[in-house]
Amino acid sequence: QVQVVESGGGLVQAGGSLRLSCAASGRFFGIGDMGWYRQVPGKQRELVAAITSGGTTNYADSVKGRFRLSRDNVKNTMYLQMNSLRPEDTAVYYCKQTITAPSSRSISTDDYWGQGTQVTVSS
Repeated sequence: QVQVVESGGGLVQAGGSLRLSCAASGRFFGIGDMGWYRQVPGKQRELVAAITSGGTTNYADSVKGRFRLSRDNVKNTMYLQMNSLRPEDTAVYYCKQTITAPSSRSISTDDYWGQGTQVTVSS
């Protein structure tokens, strides 16, 4: 069974840094696009950054120049380096990986979400 697990959240002061990781495990054939999303209570989940299988990245305007997304295709892991953090970055961060894996009859490509990790930035 495929699993996607995040790590690296926590509490940090404004201006500080955190690095989030998102690792896929289980039996699968390949990973396509990956992305980080965040959500605060009462608001919709929003895209923070995404990376294609070829390494092309895309960032929300609010994090450009501060966050950097990368992936290690050998370790099946995605990393989000967050610098110059602001209180408005406080949210639960979720990772998503698009993974091709065996299904009951053949193979299937689906989005797999992590459980979420809390990032809190104090002022």
